[in-house]
Amino acid sequence: MEKITVSNISIDIVRKDIKNIHLTIYPPNGRIKVSTPLKIDNDSLRLFIISKMGWIKKKLHELENQERQSARKYISGENHYYWGKRYILNVIYQKAPLPNQVQVRNKKFIDLSIRENSSQQIRKHALYSWYRSEIKKAIPSLISKWEKKLNVSVSNWGVKIMKTKWGTCNTDAKRIWLNLELVKKPSYCLDYIVLHEMMHLIERTHSDRFNNLMDKYFPNWKSVRKELNEFIL
Repeated sequence: MEKITVSNISIDIVRKDIKNIHLTIYPPNGRIKVSTPLKIDNDSLRLFIISKMGWIKKKLHELENQERQSARKYISGENHYYWGKRYILNVIYQKAPLPNQVQVRNKKFIDLSIRENSSQQIRKHALYSWYRSEIKKAIPSLISKWEKKLNVSVSNWGVKIMKTKWGTCNTDAKRIWLNLELVKKPSYCLDYIVLHEMMHLIERTHSDRFNNLMDKYFPNWKSVRKELNEFIL
C-alpha cells in the first residue's frame, strides 16, 4: 500500500475512482487512511493532509487518551457489555457436565453457567458463542427491513470479529459481513452498519451520492458513526 509521511505521521493512501478525498482515522491505534481520486497528484494530496493536520493530531490525542477496558479474564465481577449496557459477569461453576449457559438477570448481571475448572479460554468461548447467537437473532429483521426500503437483495450474510471495520460488503456476491463486537453496542449501531453495508449494493463507493442516500434513510448516521468510533474498546 502506498504511504505518505507528514509531520512524522505515516498515512496510508488508497487511490480510487472517486470524486472527493476521504480522510479516516481508525480506532484503537489511530491508523490513518486517505482515499483519493486517481487524478490527484502527490503534491496536492500532501497539501490536503497538511490542511487537516490540526484535526488529525487532535483525533490521535483523543484516541491515545481514550479509556480502555483492561484485558478480560472472564471471571465474576468483571464488566461486560451487551447491546450498549454494562453488566456484571457472574460465573457459576457446576460439577455436572451440563451444557454451558448464558443469561441476563435483573438487567444487571450476565450469568455464565459453566463446568467447574473450565479455563479462561473456555469461559471466553462460551460467552462469545452466546454473543454470536444473540446478534444473529437481530440481523435478519434488519436486513429484511432495508431490503424493502432500498429495493435491494442480500444473497448471504455472516458474523465475524474484525479488527478495523464494523462491516464489509462484497457487492458482486451481494454478501455482507458484520462485526461480532456490534452486539456490545446499542442496537441502533447494528441497524446503521447493516444499512451502510447494504447501501453499497446501490453505490459502491463513499461518494456524495452514498452520503446523500444515507442522509435520506438514516438522518443521524454521522452521529452514530462518531459514537461507534468513540466507544470504549
